[in-house]
Amino acid sequence: MVTEPSDTDYDPEAHAGAVLTIDLDAVVANWRLVAGKLARGACAAVVKADGYGLGADKVAPALAAAGCRHFFVASLEEGVALRRVLPEAALYVLHGPMPGSDTVFAAHRLVPVLNDLGQIEAWQRLAATWPEPLPTVIHLDTGMSRLGLSPGEVDRLAAEPERLAGLSLAYVMSHLVSAEEQDNPLNRQQLGLFNDLRARLPAADASLANGSGVFLGPDFHFDLARPGAVLYGVAPVAGAPNPMRQVVRLQGRIIQVRDVDSPQTVGYGASHSFTGPTTVATVALGYADGYLRHLSNRGSCFVDGVRVPVIGRVSMDLITLDVTKAPADRLFPGALVEVLGDSYTVDDAAADADTIGYEILTSLGPRYHRRYVGG
Repeated sequence: MVTEPSDTDYDPEAHAGAVLTIDLDAVVANWRLVAGKLARGACAAVVKADGYGLGADKVAPALAAAGCRHFFVASLEEGVALRRVLPEAALYVLHGPMPGSDTVFAAHRLVPVLNDLGQIEAWQRLAATWPEPLPTVIHLDTGMSRLGLSPGEVDRLAAEPERLAGLSLAYVMSHLVSAEEQDNPLNRQQLGLFNDLRARLPAADASLANGSGVFLGPDFHFDLARPGAVLYGVAPVAGAPNPMRQVVRLQGRIIQVRDVDSPQTVGYGASHSFTGPTTVATVALGYADGYLRHLSNRGSCFVDGVRVPVIGRVSMDLITLDVTKAPADRLFPGALVEVLGDSYTVDDAAADADTIGYEILTSLGPRYHRRYVGG
């Protein structure tokens, strides 16, 4: 006789190949730390890319409950989704409106960051038909050379103030190129150009500092700071101790443990050869889960506080670890090893993968069982 499965037959956390724990209290603590450093002004939160991969629908409400009132996303789609969970917050969309999307912005009360004269013109046309002034952020390019008005466009806008008719200018903003490098002269150069450009425009509040920019000091703080990655545990200052709390803990489950010896190899391409007796644990995560292939033969995990290196190539669903030095009683099918956490942070993994903590976070895949604590 065949019986139908029920919900009680499967516990996702107990049976998942990997468990990703996201500490919302740590996110809130990091936001409060940044906000406490501001000489003046408000502290926003950047929750683009689905809250840097951690779930904007969970992260943003926790921050709102802690007092955050300003949130930045990248795209219209992200803004519409966030409006469903934050009905009253100020939501800003960094990419600004794509052609034809202006009415959707206004209907969902999303504030566009306008990046060129074309976006300003389209938003102003809508404002002419709208019952009240439309809130606006104008982005000035001070050195990133991606989005934002060039100095020449700022001059045109200053000479033709009617382009802003019907618009309520909430902020003038720019974006720092190398804020995590505190001695980089570009920081002061951008600050000077930002002050020069915004002086040509109608008076408005200003926003320049991202999370790292807050640590550059009061000159960079202005009226609104926009921390992003630092909220999720990434270090704000290159080469300095990290004051932020770690937000993520990733644990992978051991599938098999075996003993091998030379001249055997492990994994695709035989990129790791054994030189002596070794205990190998195979763990259920890989590049399909966002564990970067560049961590092959470079990354580390931890078992009961003991570092165990990644050996061989990262494959789609598996990594292999040299667990020879780990406690034998912690090595069995179903046991969890720490892939990311206090012992091996997002920044540690980024350094080993020759990337940045942002990519480690935003690569965390949907196959992990996600567990939220705090908040």
